Amino acid sequence: MLGAGMVGRAMARELSKNHQVTATDIDAKSLDKLGTFPGIRRSLLDVTDPAALSGAITDSDIVVSAVPGFLGLQTMTEVIRQKKDMVDISFMPEDPEHLDELARRNGVTVVMDCGVAPGMPNYIVGFHNERMQIEEVEYMVGGLPKVRVWPFEYKAPFSPCDVIEEYTRPARFVEKGVTVTKPAMSDAEHIHFSEIGTLEAFNTDGLRSLIRTMKHIPDMKEKTLRYPGHIKLIQALREAGFLESEPVSINGTGVSPLDFTSRILFKAWKLADEEPEFTVMRVILRGEEQGTRREIMYDLFDEYDPVEKISSMARTTGFTATGTAEMILSGLFRGKGVFPPELVGRHEECFNFIIRYLKERNVNYRVSIRDL
Repeated sequence: MLGAGMVGRAMARELSKNHQVTATDIDAKSLDKLGTFPGIRRSLLDVTDPAALSGAITDSDIVVSAVPGFLGLQTMTEVIRQKKDMVDISFMPEDPEHLDELARRNGVTVVMDCGVAPGMPNYIVGFHNERMQIEEVEYMVGGLPKVRVWPFEYKAPFSPCDVIEEYTRPARFVEKGVTVTKPAMSDAEHIHFSEIGTLEAFNTDGLRSLIRTMKHIPDMKEKTLRYPGHIKLIQALREAGFLESEPVSINGTGVSPLDFTSRILFKAWKLADEEPEFTVMRVILRGEEQGTRREIMYDLFDEYDPVEKISSMARTTGFTATGTAEMILSGLFRGKGVFPPELVGRHEECFNFIIRYLKERNVNYRVSIRDL
């Protein structure tokens, strides 16, 4: 297990129920939080050190990576070089498609972007793409604290720099068969959810591999969900220059505004270990199935687990990844190369496995179908 943050720890705990697990992180304090779980071996590791990473995974049957996005590609490359199967949730800014040939040559299976989103929408699209002529894909997702605290009304269960990446990376979507790029946080709209009321949805770059693998689908878009008003604050920070990476000189010292902002927001956005929060997602597919135009909708609403003391975002993200790891370990999915989840979910037995695995852990996707 590479990375022992909030999501990484949840994955290590889940996998340790059936396997011998080694959890690694560069931060001893993060590893210390796994100290009460005797089935988990803990080890300090800097994944940017190839020799140390190689030594840490040499006896592993599979590697599950939950490192920050900016370390994702480098880490995946080294794991493939070490000929280890891998499941990755790092949400790296790069497309690792070019590593597919290396993974094939080394005879390993790598599933990328394997969290709640990207991840589960990919599984869903891949499954239904084999069974209907999809004309439109739309999904929206967000993880939020139950208690709204001014000014941001937001908490991050993972690194703030990865959240800011969502707010700054241009958003790609597909409209009438053409890939269109707009600024992140554009096209804001209000969406009502029965469990929690009205949230604000805005463009982010969450389609990722679907743009490449599902290019025959004429319309696809993804949006992030936040409490209304949050995004105006982030847009103000962006316009004022607080999200710029180019250093500015302060008393002769170069300081990156983005690094400074991330440091400040780390404290403001830090999700407490037992803080109530929830994950909400809606995936909508429209198209023709068996001669009938219909809409298929998957809804997820998941909350913090007070018994296991695991956040909803850790559960919904982490268990998608651990389920995929179990799928590979069991031999259910045997493909060699780098795969986005939609190319795994196209197989009915794999899709049913992941849905069943999540349901057994009380992560439930509610499906509704209506003819158009």
